[in-house]
Amino acid sequence: MTAHPGPLNLITDVIGLRVGNAQDDTLKSGATVLVADAPFTAGVHVMGGAPGTRETDLLGPDKTVEQVDALTLSGGSAFGLDAASGAADALRRMGRGFAVGGVRVPIVPGAILFDLLNGGDKTWTENPYKALGAAALQDAEPQFALGTCGAGTGATTATLKGGLGSASLVLPGGHTVGALVAVNALGSATVGDGHAFWAAPFEIDAEFGGHGVPTAYTGVQIPVTKLGQHANTTIGIVATDAALSQAQCTRMATAAHDGFARALVPSHTPMDGDLIFAASTGTRPMADPLFDTLMLGHAAATCMARAIARAVYLATSAQGDTLPTWQQKFG
Repeated sequence: MTAHPGPLNLITDVIGLRVGNAQDDTLKSGATVLVADAPFTAGVHVMGGAPGTRETDLLGPDKTVEQVDALTLSGGSAFGLDAASGAADALRRMGRGFAVGGVRVPIVPGAILFDLLNGGDKTWTENPYKALGAAALQDAEPQFALGTCGAGTGATTATLKGGLGSASLVLPGGHTVGALVAVNALGSATVGDGHAFWAAPFEIDAEFGGHGVPTAYTGVQIPVTKLGQHANTTIGIVATDAALSQAQCTRMATAAHDGFARALVPSHTPMDGDLIFAASTGTRPMADPLFDTLMLGHAAATCMARAIARAVYLATSAQGDTLPTWQQKFG
């Protein structure tokens, strides 16, 4: 028996997880929220040189609170951190949160990407990301859109429009692993000037076109504008139903960064804030913790690479775009 995608090929193939998107097409930006039916264990690993985060210190394996209520990914640079506040407000209205006496405090770590120079109207008088975070939380369902939506609405790569991607795997041992990512990289998801994806060796069932592996591997040229603007960062989440501790979630997030390196060239640069959260719903025990942890990390990296390619492949064009979509250039 081999690993295969779940029925949706989305991170929500991990039962109990839901994802919501909200975006403003005039703003060319948005937010994405992952939430579960109950609090879940989470970890994080940062490998980019320019991250923007909220409550990631709380996710350290030595910290007291091991579970969170939701995770947010958002555009908007530092302004986008407010998306987590909007999600937290919505969760509190639902009666969700860490109990402190008679008070419920929703725990919502978040990360942001830079999309302030992507052609959208950023002349707001009031930060729009709190409302976008609340709307994304309210929109959360097992089935959700990919491409130009949510946190990936205004994302770009070195040569093409970026977007929101997801993928999943069900392992032979029965555990499910999924990835969710907003791709706004300094690097490129495709090889040279061609249509082939760096992630092509990991593609399953033509999920990003089935165009095969590239026949030649060329160097990557980074546009001066993308480099000079520091307008980058790829942020993602990997999740599983395996029963993981906070430390084991951190290890899975660390392994999942291999997916960034397989799908984006270059990745983890000083101008990217590359970050991956890991989430465990804890509903399926591990029979062999050492071997299962190894397989979960490998599956998380594979799902992440596929999700990145899907994000770019499924992006759609919009008025005022600064870069073409993959479909416009090669479709």
